[in-house]
Amino acid sequence: MSQGEAMERPGHVERAAAWVYEGLWGVITGWLRTPREGPTLPAHDDERVDVFHPSRDWLRMLRMWFWIGLAIVDGLLLILWIVIATQESWVALVLSPLFLIVMIVPDIVVYIAIHLRYDVTWYVLTDRSVRTRRGVFVIREMTFTFENVQNVRVEQGPIERIFGVARVLIDTAGGGSGGESAGMRSHRGVIEGVSNAHEIRDRIMDRVRQSRGAGLGDERVVTPGARSGGPAWTDEHLAVLREIAGEVRGG
Repeated sequence: MSQGEAMERPGHVERAAAWVYEGLWGVITGWLRTPREGPTLPAHDDERVDVFHPSRDWLRMLRMWFWIGLAIVDGLLLILWIVIATQESWVALVLSPLFLIVMIVPDIVVYIAIHLRYDVTWYVLTDRSVRTRRGVFVIREMTFTFENVQNVRVEQGPIERIFGVARVLIDTAGGGSGGESAGMRSHRGVIEGVSNAHEIRDRIMDRVRQSRGAGLGDERVVTPGARSGGPAWTDEHLAVLREIAGEVRGG
């Protein structure tokens, strides 16, 4: 084998492994009907629309927690089996298949769930609203319009700092606008596992300051009087008032 062929071999192996992985994963996601494309939001032609997954570093962090949990749980089960074996070896032998099932099957399910969680998680950010899709076996989509956003902040724990990811928390009113939102229950949107959390927060806050629409295509025309909280007087109103004033003076 030539040196060039030796250098190309790892690439072929990696491609073959990726092909097998995608094939098996395609069967699982197809069986569970996992959406492969991100969600959409109505947007104008000149509007910026970003559709993105969490960072791959977030997936690595989830895998790390998986291996830590696996080591702890399976280690405790192994210790329990050893204790049983030292007391009654025949009991430990009979229980061995059960211990193997309990140690292996949940690990496989959790590992699959971790990858499903990453594949399902999508975020759509436009100039007027943000939509999140999250879940594992039950998929949930939530849309938050910028005119209802009350607070946006970034949170990052010590492990997240190690992996270079963070969460953007979006607190919004429960719905509606104006005075009605004050008495409504707040909702929270979470954009987790992103490496540019501060950039996302700044963009959302910038759009919150400029937003006047509902984010779903139903732009509203707000009169100067309505914007300030007072009545919006029209020419007809003024004409009626002048007529009433004239009658009062004539009387």
